[in-house]
Amino acid sequence: MSTTEARDRAHPAPAKASPAGPRRALRGSPTLNFWLFTGPFLIGLAIFVYAPILWSIWLSFFEARFTVTPDKFVGFENYTYMLTNDDFVGSLVTFTVFAAFIVPTTWAVSLGLALLVNRLRFMRAFFRSVFFLPTACSYVAASLIWKMSIFSGVRFGMMNTVLGWFGVDNIAWLVDPNPPWYWLVIVSARLWLQSGFYMILFLAALQNIPGELYEAAAIDGAKPGWQTFRHITLPQLRATSTAVILLLLIAAYQAFDEFFNLLSKTTWGRPPLVELYYKALGESQDYGAGSAGAVILTVLICAVTLLQGKFLGFGRGEESK
Repeated sequence: MSTTEARDRAHPAPAKASPAGPRRALRGSPTLNFWLFTGPFLIGLAIFVYAPILWSIWLSFFEARFTVTPDKFVGFENYTYMLTNDDFVGSLVTFTVFAAFIVPTTWAVSLGLALLVNRLRFMRAFFRSVFFLPTACSYVAASLIWKMSIFSGVRFGMMNTVLGWFGVDNIAWLVDPNPPWYWLVIVSARLWLQSGFYMILFLAALQNIPGELYEAAAIDGAKPGWQTFRHITLPQLRATSTAVILLLLIAAYQAFDEFFNLLSKTTWGRPPLVELYYKALGESQDYGAGSAGAVILTVLICAVTLLQGKFLGFGRGEESK
């Protein structure tokens, strides 16, 4: 055996690797993952949100009493009826005034709480949780507490007890519509339920304001307090304030739970949604007129939102400010 053969036996040549076929990805394509993740949500959104909206718009052009599958087309008669209905138009006017009051009040209270919590140097997380906690409370539960305990209207109610210490007679908060004490009940309940959530939004925006701005203002001679708040803090909160006002406007026109539970079956002080509820699900069960009223309310909310965005600059970029 030659020297070359002996070397080949001692050090055999490495075997050639067979060409491997393309391995199939274990995770699939990003497009497939996207549709697997969002598909169930989009299907539910289409079935339970968009389909009822389109059905309601279609139903508003038909005479639909005690049925949601009508066959008599009436055109814009339902819209004409709702726009000439004193109760529905009155609720729209009343709640436009209500929104004009409750929106700036909630904005001011939420911003004030955020400023106070942001200045704390100890127990900040505790107070932040305390003010935010009412947000987790049900509107129905809060309404019943306000109605049966705090503003019950009897001598043993909490508010009447406190007023009795100062010689004030008992007040029927939710019975006598003149004077309208029920607005105090509703506004206080809504402030308690909503202010904590918007306080968190303002608090997050306050913590994102660069500290260098306040340092530069102090060097320039700006006094802490109102002057700093007006020229530095408030302009930096413009985007958050616009979003908060937008959400508050929509929430004001969509008010239902507290009014339905506090005012029971009274005919005064009803919001538009309560009027539509009794119109569509009351004794007449006029689904066509109720659907037309819902479309009118939606258009009104969109118009008010667009006007609010026009004046406050919602959606405009930084370059347009």
